[in-house]
Amino acid sequence: MEERLQKLISACGLASRRAAEEWIAAGRVRVNGEKAHLGDRADLDRDTVLVDGRPLVPGGGRTYLMLNKPRGYVSTLSDEKGRKTVADLVEGCGVRVWPVGRLDLDSEGLLLLTDDGALTHQLLHPSHEVEKEYLVWVTGNVNKALPLLSAPMALDGETLSPARVRRGRDSGGIHQLSITIHQGKNRQVRRMCAQAGLEVLRLKRVREGTLSLDRALKAGQWRNLTDRELLELTRPLSDS
Repeated sequence: MEERLQKLISACGLASRRAAEEWIAAGRVRVNGEKAHLGDRADLDRDTVLVDGRPLVPGGGRTYLMLNKPRGYVSTLSDEKGRKTVADLVEGCGVRVWPVGRLDLDSEGLLLLTDDGALTHQLLHPSHEVEKEYLVWVTGNVNKALPLLSAPMALDGETLSPARVRRGRDSGGIHQLSITIHQGKNRQVRRMCAQAGLEVLRLKRVREGTLSLDRALKAGQWRNLTDRELLELTRPLSDS
């Protein structure tokens, strides 16, 4: 996807948009061998963008991993109780990374790990309201629970933003729901379901912001984010 050069440079973490505009005006940026001008656009999947002679790379050399976390692992780098950690699953990546947020021991699915402290802070800061989507398998009276889940609920004395809830397949008394939230309180989705009279049998995160879990990743597997995934993940943050 084409973007203005200053937006690409900012999204890659090299400079603010204003500074990037100054670099472009000063002739420090080239696209496919040609001097860039203010207003030019590029697509990093197609074009070669050089800043001071160096290729523009999303992330600026940082590491960004997508992990399909299995149940039975804690989302920490170590555990005083000796439980298995997500660090055990990604130890082969070659660098020290940490999880952005967490998934409970009994939860599974998408977990982002990185060594980028700035991105971690931005994704977790409440002001950015990054969406998190979960697939939840439950038992109980779903018809009664759906209006409760979709309305403002309170946890820990705080009123939550209304969740977006969609009903999926029903099978043998087990109901599948898609629940999208903005906050990230401890065991939030499980506690919301309990308040609505539902028992959670399985919980899987499938999306965080623009980043969706790769269906090709089996439980316990990980891969690096693509350039496009990283740009899309950081784009809302650079726009804010």
